[in-house]
Amino acid sequence: MALVLGGRQLGDLVPDLAEHVKALGAWAPVAFILAYVVATVAFVPGSLLTLAAGAIFGIVYGTLYVFVGATLGASAAFLVARHLARATVERHLATSPRFTALDTALGREGRRIVLLLRLSPVFPFNMLNYVLGVTRVTFRDYLVASIGMLPGTVLYVYYGHVVGNVAVLAGGAAPPRDTAYYVLLVVGLIATIAVTAFVTRTARRALAATTAGVLP
Repeated sequence: MALVLGGRQLGDLVPDLAEHVKALGAWAPVAFILAYVVATVAFVPGSLLTLAAGAIFGIVYGTLYVFVGATLGASAAFLVARHLARATVERHLATSPRFTALDTALGREGRRIVLLLRLSPVFPFNMLNYVLGVTRVTFRDYLVASIGMLPGTVLYVYYGHVVGNVAVLAGGAAPPRDTAYYVLLVVGLIATIAVTAFVTRTARRALAATTAGVLP
């Protein structure tokens, strides 16, 4: 909770950060990507930085820099959770068959599940990175499934480019809700339903297999 609150407070610094980044000239993309990585690990809301990328770099380069920064930041958060918290989770798994089944499901179908999670607007990006880090999802599957971040990234970068002012965006200006917004919303809701059903079904199968193996 402290990390989340601290990240939100750091989010207030995004307009100043954007001004410093723009002043760096040719080094601006590198600085932005590094800032995005740090922000992702520190729970700074990624949406504001993504909007800022559109205002600073335009649609094409903004999308590229956000995707690189978000992927690297998500990977860093995943690895932190994997190496610092996985052992604790494994101790809990020993006493919870249902949790074990869910963890097994994520290990078996990690790429597909993570892809659907990335498409869904329901699951917070920063928190999801850490949560997935303590599951059996392989880092390779996790990394490949990062492609699921692209639709939302493109849309938010586009909105940032349309508004064109980071300070206005930071002040809470609502992005235009056009056709693309509602299309992405529908896709996200479908992904939410799909990932819920898919994880539930896979976990049930894993639980049944575990039970069958335990019972005489």
